[in-house]
Amino acid sequence: MELRLEKKRPVLFTYGLTQNKQDVHKLHVAEDKNIAGLLSGKGETQFSAGQTNPATIITAGADTDRMNDAQIEKYAEIIKNVCRASKTTSKIAVVSLPVSSIFHAVVTLPVAKKEELDHLIKAEVKKLLPMPLEEMALDYQVLGGLSADKSQRILVNAVPHKLIEFYTKVFQRAGLTLDALEPESTALTRGLVGRDQAVSMIIDIGAERTNFFIIDQGAPITHQSIESGGDKIDKILQNILGVERELTEQVKRDLFDFLPANNNNILSEQKWLDILMPVVDPIIKEIEVSFELYLRQTGNEGKRPEKIILTGGMGPLPFLAQHIQEKFKIKCYVGDAWARVVYQDGLKPVLREIGPRMSVAIGLALRNVVQ
Repeated sequence: MELRLEKKRPVLFTYGLTQNKQDVHKLHVAEDKNIAGLLSGKGETQFSAGQTNPATIITAGADTDRMNDAQIEKYAEIIKNVCRASKTTSKIAVVSLPVSSIFHAVVTLPVAKKEELDHLIKAEVKKLLPMPLEEMALDYQVLGGLSADKSQRILVNAVPHKLIEFYTKVFQRAGLTLDALEPESTALTRGLVGRDQAVSMIIDIGAERTNFFIIDQGAPITHQSIESGGDKIDKILQNILGVERELTEQVKRDLFDFLPANNNNILSEQKWLDILMPVVDPIIKEIEVSFELYLRQTGNEGKRPEKIILTGGMGPLPFLAQHIQEKFKIKCYVGDAWARVVYQDGLKPVLREIGPRMSVAIGLALRNVVQ
């Protein structure tokens, strides 16, 4: 995604995407590990459960080095091909890291000067990280508002240096300079929530994983992730319709267009949801878990998200938004990733179709053109 700033507004210049599924997120994940503890109070930390252990991201050794070099070349070539086909001109890239690669926590600490706060955060997080602090890049953000005891909440993200090195090499090989790496949640918040200070939830439904983020005062506070998404829907449709795997994607897109406009057809809302219950039910349960996690964090007592925003390739899943809205009595809709971008009216049909898949890319592109 490439945007240009014209008259202080972000304007679409060009975009590109691959049709084939990419597995870069699998490269760094060997196993899932729940980080135990939903603690509260001064000096304690509140975690998002279901996170991947960053210590499993990249291992050492000559074989791994050769493997990584081949993968670097593979991904660099893909990026170069997309840039060439879409005729991008910028040589500066802002890139996202998958949720599974990031250590995420909200830490409650006493109010302190910046120098002292740096030390306090490192001392607190050092005890909790799955690998040595010296091997990770640490980033934090002080969240607004003080508690009754004058303590403050700090949002902490940590990423292994080896992972940053890997991404840097990929983009260098592709002829691009890596300007920034940021969590997918940050890009999605920028693109779908913007300056809205209300508490909201973003649900990003991809092919293999569905990610859940609760946004408070413009910052993603909780990160949850489950292994469920579009691939499961494909398998369900293959079994029911008896179509070949290669045709499933087209059948799915046709159904996505057909069902919402034909409520009286053989696949009613309830029948459709019943068929997809192996996908829908885990999403509903994880929304409940995310709400509970958020409400148990210090300072969030009594709060409740005002809206739920769906995105990702499976975000427009027919009837899902209505089902979630009825279940939780909260406004739920598919987010418009293009809402903050100016583009030609003639592009609206195709942009509307690909928008949910481009939400992260749009949010990344907005980083340096929206303050």
